[in-house]
Amino acid sequence: MLAAMTALATAPGPYLFQHPTTNGEGIVFAFAGDLWSVPVSGGNANRLTTSEGQESSPYFSPDGKTIAFTGQYDGNTDVFTIPAGGGVPQRLTAHPSADNTRGWSADGTQVLYSSSMLSNTDYPRLFTVSVKGGIPKPLPLPTGTMGSFSPDGKQLAYVPRDKWQPGWKRYRGGQTYPIWIADLATSKVKEIPRQNTNDELPMWIGDRIYFVSDRKITKTLYSYDPKSNGVVEELPPAADFDLKSATAGTGSAKDKIVFEKLGGIHVFDVKTKRVADVPITVTGDFPEVRTEFKDISAYVQDLSLSPTGARVAVTARGFLVTFPAAKGDFRVLDETPGVHRRSPAWSPDGTRIA
Repeated sequence: MLAAMTALATAPGPYLFQHPTTNGEGIVFAFAGDLWSVPVSGGNANRLTTSEGQESSPYFSPDGKTIAFTGQYDGNTDVFTIPAGGGVPQRLTAHPSADNTRGWSADGTQVLYSSSMLSNTDYPRLFTVSVKGGIPKPLPLPTGTMGSFSPDGKQLAYVPRDKWQPGWKRYRGGQTYPIWIADLATSKVKEIPRQNTNDELPMWIGDRIYFVSDRKITKTLYSYDPKSNGVVEELPPAADFDLKSATAGTGSAKDKIVFEKLGGIHVFDVKTKRVADVPITVTGDFPEVRTEFKDISAYVQDLSLSPTGARVAVTARGFLVTFPAAKGDFRVLDETPGVHRRSPAWSPDGTRIA
């Protein structure tokens, strides 16, 4: 763990790359609200989207030629597709509820997504929509948040639940995630064996289901053969830090899993069980991190009047500023960024602020 932290400290960034997907030639991931692509060997990433809204959850189609993703191009959260090399997005859904992309059908003609558009409970359901658009079709399951079709398209490994607090580590309450295997013709399900752990992000590769689980507290990869006697196998990578997301490869990478850990992207080969790191560099204008003037009046947290009543100390956005009660200049006390200052208090003689 110390070595991993040292590597993080010396790496450029550190970055926070999210939800990678691969077709064997390139990797597409979400970063800074946009989608980016990079060769599987790593290198400089190219931006694929530039919308003011958020683009997230990319998934390559089974043939590796199209990317389905969740986007906010028109102010609402919907399912979109673009060519693998980038292009004008095609909108596939239009319901006011948030439609979140979850994958593809086995034949690549439908995009799988979750939505509350027909829900009678707090949980969303799973739907498919044609890549040509049209009316979405609900799967014959009452709830669902994540899913992956079997290669023949007749079954679905899916997570039926959602959490109020999905980031709660080591959670063992009533909202833990199971993975159910559903027969789509009969809607009968069976559960991957577990002990109230969080099993999520199912990926059906060949005759096995791969998934992420916190069975040993830290989230890492596991696999399960639906035809076996219930044995679940733990896989690399080492469970030093949580895997935050993982997707099955498509195209020429059907035996690969690309995952996110500690803000970086890595590729796992299901045959050799080896993990390869993907070095990535991103460059862009990133207006969110440019120096700019801010009106801090809406962010004021604390006020403290000086003993003479001549000045007032204010904290906002982590900075400590004093203002005159009548006339004079404002003063920023210590402009060092990355420090959260709060709860100012003047000394009795008015010369110091704690």
